[in-house]
Amino acid sequence: MRTISIILTLVIATPMATANEVVVAALSQNRISITANFDGSEIFLFGAVKRDTPPPPGDRLDIIATVAGPLEPVTVRRKTRRFGIWVNTQAVEVDLAPSFYSVAATNALSEILGDTEDLRHKISVDRMIRSVGAPSDIANAAEFTDALIRKRRAAGLYSSRLGRIDLTEDTLFKTRIALPANLVEGNYSVRIFLVRDKSVIDAHTTEIPVQKVGLGRWIYSLAHERPTTYGLLAVFLAVITGWLASVLFRRAS
Repeated sequence: MRTISIILTLVIATPMATANEVVVAALSQNRISITANFDGSEIFLFGAVKRDTPPPPGDRLDIIATVAGPLEPVTVRRKTRRFGIWVNTQAVEVDLAPSFYSVAATNALSEILGDTEDLRHKISVDRMIRSVGAPSDIANAAEFTDALIRKRRAAGLYSSRLGRIDLTEDTLFKTRIALPANLVEGNYSVRIFLVRDKSVIDAHTTEIPVQKVGLGRWIYSLAHERPTTYGLLAVFLAVITGWLASVLFRRAS
């Protein structure tokens, strides 16, 4: 009986092992350089589903891709009109939120991804934002998170491109993700998820460094590493610019 039990276990386990599907992906560029005239960029993401056997019948295959900027704490404030003046009356501290976040998928997330899987892998933008610590007088802190998402969507920092991943014969996929001009420096995490029956069956993760270069990098480093020198230089340039403008104005008149 023990021998038969072992044989049955191997027979059942073997198809599961050989039916594994793995996502293989690549990017059009492995780093983003922010120059003085940087006006945004674009990532072309493409790849394939690697498998040793034909895809399992029935369950639909979907692809989800996300690009997330560095995580940072954010304070979200609410303004209220008091005596004719708009003042900050409430605030919520968001522990961590991505400075940039874009999610693309073959279909709407509600159709292809379960809530438990979304919570586990933090795929949708609201799941990517870490828990909010609200003061006791705020009944619903979620509205502050929604306000943060709306604000960053308006600035082009958060975006959803659902239904914008092209998947061919359940094997080849491709998409493009736009990066706005107002990126912050840091490592941007790129994740690709392979989904069947609303469950993630495989994932691929890589990083793209985003750095300032050239004059922009020099000014940024000077402002953060030597703020006194940066301030004096800014004042000096302002004085010189004003003096040159006055000279040109006198000559023109």
